This record gives sequence, structure tokens and C-alpha cells, in this order.
Amino acid sequence: MTISRGARRPTIADVAEAASVSRTTVSHALNGIGKVDPRTRERIKKIAADLGYRPNLRAQRLRRGEARAIALASSMPFAVAGGPSRLGFYMEVAAAAAERALVHEYALVLIPPVQSGSALYTVDIDGAIVVEPAADDAAVAQLRERGLPYVTLGRPTAPDDDAPYVDLHGGRVVELLLDHLRAQGARRPALVVGAGTRHSSVDARAAYERAAAAHGWTPVVACAPEDGGEQAGYDRCAALLTEHPGVDALCVLVDAFAVGAVRALRDAGRRVPDDVMVVTRYDGLRARTCEPPLTAVDLRLDRAAADAVELLLGRLGAQPGAGAGEPATGAGVRAGGDSGGGPVGDSRSGSVGRTVGRSGDDGERAGRGVPAPEPRLVVRASSLRR
Repeated sequence: MTISRGARRPTIADVAEAASVSRTTVSHALNGIGKVDPRTRERIKKIAADLGYRPNLRAQRLRRGEARAIALASSMPFAVAGGPSRLGFYMEVAAAAAERALVHEYALVLIPPVQSGSALYTVDIDGAIVVEPAADDAAVAQLRERGLPYVTLGRPTAPDDDAPYVDLHGGRVVELLLDHLRAQGARRPALVVGAGTRHSSVDARAAYERAAAAHGWTPVVACAPEDGGEQAGYDRCAALLTEHPGVDALCVLVDAFAVGAVRALRDAGRRVPDDVMVVTRYDGLRARTCEPPLTAVDLRLDRAAADAVELLLGRLGAQPGAGAGEPATGAGVRAGGDSGGGPVGDSRSGSVGRTVGRSGDDGERAGRGVPAPEPRLVVRASSLRR
């Protein structure tokens, strides 16, 4: 029944004629609307598939008043989110989010870093995922002005932002890194974070201060500007080493800063990890290709990004896709990228409406947070002393 190659595309009229029904019935059957007998609906779908019929997506969008597109946006500059290769944190999230969106027949629009201007005013979208918004996030401001629904990947920190979010376990990640450094002999670790109000920085500082109080460390916290990238990390860590020469470990949250920190240590004649250990948050290309390779954390961004898509599409009325809301697996420790060690966390539900806090993560708000899968420590040469 399939129309041969080179012939005109089959139309809804062709399907109606083959099924001996009206075009309205075909439209209702293929779009899941109207009162069509289930057996008739399935028969029409089969005939349409046999004919090779494909609906006019543009006409469908116009008819429904939908763009069938969602955006991925962030105010995080590429200097830290992607770097020159553009293959960092932001692009890993984008790849996983695009794949999950397509399952629902939505396109993903990738928005360059939103600092100001009109980045989100000119795209035709139904909603957006905002990656790690700051308290005064420009992307959030533009979405609100347009009246578009959004969710966030990472806890929003603005007091008035009640958007649903996928929790990236900001505090738990730092606990994993600091516990590892302490096990390797660190007694004077310092924390280096981005200057700003993203949850990763806010939660990291809170977790670090708790650990310092618990273990009797003198807190040393340094901030570097995000848009400075690797050089900002170099400059800030070089100054930190001068100000605090006794520091024996650096927990550098931004991977670009961590690479700069390793250079600063080398230029100061300090060996990694013998004199100063270095760890970072995101197990991406920078962490794996640094010399020495950096101990980092697998944030399970593929699952977290997919969960953020499901959360947003739930707000838009789409049905959950396969795999949405599956329990997260327990956290483990991997050495050099291979699985190993036993679980150190518990299973979690990924369902909306249940917020799960861990070890005092700051700012958890009941009913809005969907926990991402437990982060996993990936131990590499930059912190291995024993």
C-alpha cells in the first residue's frame, strides 16, 4: 500500500480514502483527539504507516498553538561551561536533553550564554530548562517576562524562584571530595568556587564550612570570576598559595579553575599531589585530560538532564517518557573511571512532589526538588597519595 518513491507524498485524504472514513476522523485518530473507536483508531494508524503518511508538523503546531520546542539556557559563560572546545558541562547536558526531548517529538533549542540582551525573546519555544541559575539570572528574567514555564537543572537560589528543579546534590558533591581528601591525608584544604550565587557555589561553601567545623580546619575560601575561565583559576590560586602557604589540598569546584590551579602549583614549584592535592566537581574533558588527571565527580548528567526534560514536559502536559522517574542508583566510587567500591547512598524516587535532602544541602524546598541520581567519585592521580 506504500506509495512508490518519486510519487507525491501521501496526504490525509489518501489515508481517509484507504480507510473509508472522513478526513476529520483520520485527523482525530492520528492526533489522539475526538471520539474515535479504539479499533478504528489503530486501523487508521496502521494504514497511515503503510502508506508512508507523515503529518505536516508545521500545520499541527499552528493548529495547536505550540512550537513543539523547548530551550536549554544558562547565564553560565562558555569560559567555564564549555571552554574553547565547547565540549564541557553545558554540551553534555544539551546532548542528553535533546535525545530525551526528541522521544516526545520536541526539538531542543540551544541558547548561547544569556548575559543580557534578547537571547530568549526571539526564539519560538514552549518552555525552557535553565542550567544552574544565579539569584539574579538573566535567562530566568527573560522567561518570566515572556510568561513561559521553566524548570531548572540545579537548585535555584533566588528567594522568590519557586520553579521545579532537578537537584544536583551541591552539598553532597563537596562532601565526597572533602572526605576523599581527608582520607588521603589532607589537613589544610582550601575551597575555590565561582564568584556568584549559583547553587553549586552556595552549597559548596556551606558543606565546606560544616566540614571545617567538624574536623578543626581553618576555613580558606577563595572566589574567582566565571568569565575569566582557566586564567582566573590560575590567578586566584597563585594568590591563595602566597596568602596561605600551608594549604595542602585544593577543592576547586569549576573544572576550568582547577586546570588553572594545577598550572599555578607547577609554576610555584609545588608538586601535585605530593605537596598539594587537587580535586574538582565535574568529571568532564578538562578533568580527564589535565596533567595529572583530576579526581572529579560523575554528576550523572545524562540522567539529570533527561529528568529535567521530563519535569518541563510534565508542566507542558506531555506524557512521561520511558525511564522517567526510575529510582536513582546508589552512589559508588570509581577509580580511573571504572566502577568499583560499594554503594554509599540510598535509592531515591525521581517523582515530583518528594524532596530528598542529603547531609544538610541548603535551600531544599518541599515539593519542588527532584533528586538526580547519586553522584559518584572518580579518583585519579591528582589526589592519590596512599
